[in-house]
Amino acid sequence: MGSQEVTNWQGKHVTVAGLGVSGIPAAKVLHGLGALVTVVNDGDDERARAQAAELEALGVSVRLGDGATLPEGTELIVTAPGWQPDKPLFTAAAAAGVPVWGDVELAWRLRELDGRKPAPWLAVTGTNGKTTTVQMLASILKAAGLRTAAVGNIGVSLLDAVLGEEEYDVLAVELSSYQLHWAPSLRAHSGVVLNLAPDHLDWHGSMEAYAADKGRIYEGNRVACVYNVADKATEDLVRAADVEEGCRAVGFTLGAPGPSQLGVVDGILVDRAFVENRQRNAQELAEVSDVTPPAPHNVANALAAAALARAFGVPPTAVRDGLRAFTPDAHRIAHVADVDEVAYVDDSKATNTHAAEASLAAYESIVWIAGGLAKGATFDELVARSAKRLRGVVLIGADRALIREALARHAPEVPVVDLGRTDTGAMLAAVQEARRLAEPGDTVLLAPACASMDMFANYNKRGDAFAEAVRELGA
Repeated sequence: MGSQEVTNWQGKHVTVAGLGVSGIPAAKVLHGLGALVTVVNDGDDERARAQAAELEALGVSVRLGDGATLPEGTELIVTAPGWQPDKPLFTAAAAAGVPVWGDVELAWRLRELDGRKPAPWLAVTGTNGKTTTVQMLASILKAAGLRTAAVGNIGVSLLDAVLGEEEYDVLAVELSSYQLHWAPSLRAHSGVVLNLAPDHLDWHGSMEAYAADKGRIYEGNRVACVYNVADKATEDLVRAADVEEGCRAVGFTLGAPGPSQLGVVDGILVDRAFVENRQRNAQELAEVSDVTPPAPHNVANALAAAALARAFGVPPTAVRDGLRAFTPDAHRIAHVADVDEVAYVDDSKATNTHAAEASLAAYESIVWIAGGLAKGATFDELVARSAKRLRGVVLIGADRALIREALARHAPEVPVVDLGRTDTGAMLAAVQEARRLAEPGDTVLLAPACASMDMFANYNKRGDAFAEAVRELGA
């Protein structure tokens, strides 16, 4: 079922795998196009039954509690991105010669439906920083007067963006490794892999497979493949990509940029890629102080966003104005308050070691609050690299012993408070212990390096609990 063949969806038997943020829109769109849609879903809880009732009222078949069996006559599967490739449903599909698309692939294939003029995609992936970079990019594009939206893995359906009534000049698209895995024909205008660190290896099976799926974002790029000079693996993915003739590799660096790079010189974000005579010339884009917050990893995000925007032809003033207008989402290295000359910073979104290391690198003297669900991570490298910045550590959560052991090996002189509590008062206790360890000029940093679900519903709730505890300190 190639893209040329699917001009008429009428009567096509399509199975949608999974209810939820991608499955329900996909089922509705396909049903509206005349396809015979069956939704399969592993879960059979109250929420799933309510969602099923809504779809069944439209005429969509729903099969709850059985996501493993391939419905008879299926010609195409459209899957939720989180469904693992080794699921029995996909094994059965492969045996039957049935293709599997994700919702991103479906959106890409439908973008010219009814003679639409599709907006180009500027695509962003990476282990950390995707959402912030996509939001910065959208802000820059808007500052240039372009009709745009931040869509994709950020929580805004690509199907809605592609098929909705609103017309866009360009889309800022966040893509996860899951989404890229199921999007074989995606061809972006320009794309970036911000960084690569071990994550979701249980899903992908290996670091090599994870990196390969991230690298799909470069396939068929037309103008620029943007990579991180400090992360050679991202440049390797560019080298391996099959791109359109004339597409360029463009690096971003926190140092002074070489030709075909964006970087930083004396506190100024500088472009030596999208200028005439880039061997000798450079274009000032913005000041580091225009980036909020101006932490190193966030400046890197800004440079990546600027590179994609410049690849699309955006003027330098729009980069500056867009960065100035951008405010990051909550729980991303957010300054909560100063209490007794100590800064309290919430980076609850730092749910893996790579993100936590970037967060820790932003401050000189830190009392670190860490711990939660490790998801198979190890902490030796993180602790070894960050040890000199640590005034003290407060550990919380189910897998805190793993961090404690790494601290004993690589930072034995740093005082550690190990909190065994998992009740609702645990975060307040952690903040109080951090206050006791901190001295004027220090930063108390919540950068857990772990997932939150052992103690909290999500990282947002964890960050809210931290902020509330800090407010109690200052009351």
